[in-house]
Amino acid sequence: MSNGFSGQHVVITGGDGALGQAVVDAFVAAGAVCHLPILGPVATPPAPAAGVQLTGNIDLTDEHAVEAYYASLPPIAASIHLAGGFTFKPIAATSRADLERQLAINLFTTFFCCREAVKAMRKGGGGRIVNVGARVVEVPGANLTAYTAAKAAVTALTRALAEEVRHDGILVNAILPSIIDTPANRAAMPDAKFDQWPKPAEVARTIVWLASLENVLTSGALVPVYGRA
Repeated sequence: MSNGFSGQHVVITGGDGALGQAVVDAFVAAGAVCHLPILGPVATPPAPAAGVQLTGNIDLTDEHAVEAYYASLPPIAASIHLAGGFTFKPIAATSRADLERQLAINLFTTFFCCREAVKAMRKGGGGRIVNVGARVVEVPGANLTAYTAAKAAVTALTRALAEEVRHDGILVNAILPSIIDTPANRAAMPDAKFDQWPKPAEVARTIVWLASLENVLTSGALVPVYGRA
């Protein structure tokens, strides 16, 4: 699978998570050089794998940190925004701080990265942006109001931005995953039907295609990656 990424530079936020690792592996296999901003320090050793450039101590909720990070990069072909977080609380138990946290880690991180990616891609003549919404945006669930509100904002951002940059050669899409088959999710829901959950590698293949030059038309789409759940 090449998808036109040989030697191309791709930003992947949340690349140190379970889904992120699968996405990084898929882009590296496609020939990309992956740039991963991470919140904590870069641990050495081990050294990053070939095709992976780690930058530590990047707070993606800090717009100035995000601006400086993107400005430090070579021209980028794609920017993949996986960073985010989840909360499961009834609305009566959800505080303002809970809501603000969901907006910060899901919407603010995505917004700032989209903004800086667009600046960079306009200089380079185009590119691809992929955000992460959630299935609950279209198939609501109980006790997920703060999370759903934040992810709904991400999907609205995706559609609005796709329209704004449609003449710049930049395609913007979002995936809508259900519960992904990760070790943490299995531990949290030991009685669930794991075989029905989408696998990280399967979700990664969709992201790679949306970010590739093979995708010449699709923009502003919310792509379901539900598996059989």
